Amino acid sequence: MSRMRVFGLLILILATVGCDRVTKHMAEATLVDAPVQSLWMDTVRLELTENTGAFLGLGATWPPAVRTAVFIVGNSVLLLALAIAALRGRWTGLPLVGVTLFAAGGVSNLADRIIRGSVVDFLNVGIGPVRTGIFNVADMALMLGIVFVAFKTAVTNDAEDHA
Repeated sequence: MSRMRVFGLLILILATVGCDRVTKHMAEATLVDAPVQSLWMDTVRLELTENTGAFLGLGATWPPAVRTAVFIVGNSVLLLALAIAALRGRWTGLPLVGVTLFAAGGVSNLADRIIRGSVVDFLNVGIGPVRTGIFNVADMALMLGIVFVAFKTAVTNDAEDHA
């Protein structure tokens, strides 16, 4: 892998983690004990929550030892396995950017879990009653990373099916 590509991926990681850390800090500084903030005709809501679970709070009621095993140890192993797979598979292009975004978001949320035992979430989007769960910038990076890898995989598989 060229130095420029490595440098670009490092910049992407630093930018993703940096944006997540800064926005979480801003959310904690401005949204503690504040009512839900509504923006852009209620398309975006800002509401501070501490998520001890995973996506949409999954596992939040599990015993602390199980949450630690799954969300700290399990996530660490998963992120390491993804990095190894990407390096060994010599991933390039969209899948490499996708796995980099996924890893950056995962590392930033993992840092929250290790430092505070929960993840800071504060964003909610939707129209009327159709809304997402509450999430953060790291979650957006995770989802975008998954989309990039899935898109490239789908396009590649479609091309192979028609060959």
